[in-house]
Amino acid sequence: MNRTILIGLLSFSTIAFGQSGKNTTIPAGLKTPTTLPIVFTKTIAADQSHVGDAVTAKTSQIVHLPNGAVIPSGAKVTGHVVSANGFAYDKTPYAHQKASTLTIKFDSVQVGESALPLDATVRAMADPITSEQARIKWATDIDPQGTTTQVGGDEVTPRVSEVVNSDGDVVEYNKRGGVYAHLIANGGCDGSDVEVSMGIYSASACGLYGFSRVSAAELGSQTQPSTLTLVSTHVSPKIWKDSTALLEVLPSQQNAGLR
Repeated sequence: MNRTILIGLLSFSTIAFGQSGKNTTIPAGLKTPTTLPIVFTKTIAADQSHVGDAVTAKTSQIVHLPNGAVIPSGAKVTGHVVSANGFAYDKTPYAHQKASTLTIKFDSVQVGESALPLDATVRAMADPITSEQARIKWATDIDPQGTTTQVGGDEVTPRVSEVVNSDGDVVEYNKRGGVYAHLIANGGCDGSDVEVSMGIYSASACGLYGFSRVSAAELGSQTQPSTLTLVSTHVSPKIWKDSTALLEVLPSQQNAGLR
């Protein structure tokens, strides 16, 4: 069966799933950006993984779609390891160390009984420590409410809907069971004027956070959708369990050539 390109979140002709006891239909041809905040549920390591090994994650926040459909928090995201080679230190004097790489590909998100193909980019990703720090409420005498700091720097204050950046500008909103924002362009990440789910990420979050001595050679693209490649000439790249990511679904009009 030919793969159906995900549009906005998915690109089936129509797919229905139960929501609060009734069916909600996700239509084909969604024109708006969609994001999936996820948390990895198992560790994947370049020096321990093999081609074909399963990659598992789950959504960490409700995702509201424009037609009222909802992808629930906890929806399973699956993928697989494409390639993995561990780091081996070359002791030869002045040797250029050979890069260790880990490539994974996200395949689908489970909604009800349907596994929906997933074509996305990894807009941002954080290791478990950075991710946990974004959830901790640091209550102090100065801040008794326990403000949390999103990955990327935005500040969320409990029981306050406005989320502000370091300049005090309102850039996200805390509502409907999570944090939502218009994406803000930053580095290689584009902005948008559509409200999307952010989880623990700032509106301008982009790239890797907390991955020491590791860089991203691929974060997903039109030609390599849902593909993430981590590379290092110092360590074996690893995505630890409880790492998080913000996936951004590829727009349909840019995917037309992949059909």
